[in-house]
Amino acid sequence: MTPTTQGAIVLVVTLVVLLSGTPVAFGLGAISIAFILIFQGVDAMHVVAETFYAGLNDFTLVSIPMFVMMGAAIGSSPAGRDLYEALDRWLYRLPGGLVISNLGACAIFAALTGSSPACCAAIGKMGIPEMRRRGYPDDIATGSICAGGTLGILIPPSITFILYGIATETSIGRLFLAGLLPGLMLTGLFMLWTLFIIWKRGFRAHAAHFRYTWTQKFQSIPKIAPFLAIVIGVMYVLYGGIATPSEAAGVGAALCVVLAVIIYRMWRPVQWWTILRDTTRESVMILMIIAAAVLFGYMLTSLYLTQTLAQGIAEMHVNRWVLMGMINVFLLVCGFFIPPAAIILMTAPILYPIVKAAGFDPVWFGVILTINMEIGLIHPPVGLNIYIVSSIAPDVPVTRVMWGTIPYVICMMLQIVILCLFPEIATWLPDHMMGAKH
Repeated sequence: MTPTTQGAIVLVVTLVVLLSGTPVAFGLGAISIAFILIFQGVDAMHVVAETFYAGLNDFTLVSIPMFVMMGAAIGSSPAGRDLYEALDRWLYRLPGGLVISNLGACAIFAALTGSSPACCAAIGKMGIPEMRRRGYPDDIATGSICAGGTLGILIPPSITFILYGIATETSIGRLFLAGLLPGLMLTGLFMLWTLFIIWKRGFRAHAAHFRYTWTQKFQSIPKIAPFLAIVIGVMYVLYGGIATPSEAAGVGAALCVVLAVIIYRMWRPVQWWTILRDTTRESVMILMIIAAAVLFGYMLTSLYLTQTLAQGIAEMHVNRWVLMGMINVFLLVCGFFIPPAAIILMTAPILYPIVKAAGFDPVWFGVILTINMEIGLIHPPVGLNIYIVSSIAPDVPVTRVMWGTIPYVICMMLQIVILCLFPEIATWLPDHMMGAKH
């Protein structure tokens, strides 16, 4: 049987298993073991345990549960509500100021948690009911939260960047810096679209004479300022060469837990149990996917499937931008069906040598890949953020939520085009802060 035929069989079986609802880690692990047995025999099974262990035997992975705990501590506290209220008091005079506030809160909360679902749920629980109460159209209220939630995997610290860095041996510090400007730019694009559509519909959330006093504005800052200081501090020690990502994540997580206890009086054991439970659940899920994806990658390599695919693409002799367009379409289609963590761990080792051979910067490509993953989070049929928002506003039809996300999907596609035309938007900051790569 040729590698092409084997590859087609692996592709079909993988899609069937993942679309069946099987947990990603167990699905990838079972597929890997099955194909190793079928094509290489029982003698090859001795590598399964070694490969699975090797996938987790990396000190960098310590940063994942630490960043997850950082997000869980903030997500379990009223920090999201306070952040949302603070921004509303400062931005209420803008057309659609409440939506702008939600998008701004999502961007900042993304930097605090690094998790799109957590960001979407935390801001959405306060933002969506309040926007609907003030008369905002349902498609704008829900679509903006869906889109804003995706910023959690682009604005650093981002678990997505950590996974990509591990899978491709790319500097995680560079990836974090590379995601900052595109993340802020994408937030700006979301806000510009919101301003335009609200202005076009002639909508006002507040009466013309309504005002917040300066006292009310400044009263909203003290509770959220310490958390923002932690994020700035983590980024400073990370990029200042003071600490590794794992060390910075550990200190950040510890400080976030301490602040949650001090500021929000989270003394009760049940509140601590919630933080530890959420951290353990998400961390184990991610680490299991990583180990299973490494085993899956070993299976693909041992059957010469990745080499055959890379050679086939190289022999196409197409323009490198046509190649990049094909990769983007491939990633978009994957994002419709498979969670971001699984896509990155499955495809990055395959795409990395192809992208590098075509002359593209791997750090820049990490940002492009992440934006594609963002689109998958708000695009059916998986569209995780869509279903989170639907659970918050169950009386809004899912189709209306989906239509509300379409303009923001277009904004993300526009951001990809802008980054292709001006890659320096992603590469300038890491080169400036950490020195140009040689």
